[in-house]
Amino acid sequence: MNQATMLTDGVAHIFRRVLETADVGPDSDFFLIGGDSLLATRVLSGVARAYGVELTFADVLLAPTPESLAARIADVRHG
Repeated sequence: MNQATMLTDGVAHIFRRVLETADVGPDSDFFLIGGDSLLATRVLSGVARAYGVELTFADVLLAPTPESLAARIADVRHG
């Protein structure tokens, strides 16, 4: 499994935990599957704990899927 896939799987796990659902895939939109601004703050906390990256609410708005948010995390870590 490559780094991008592992990161996407990790973000999907955070989504599952925060949303209390097993139905999260790489292309699942956080807001369309039950997320809101309050729950997004929990995702941001989970990302900070798991990956040491401080993202903003705007990052979740612009990258609302595990795959796109994982790419954002990778960009911040390497940029």
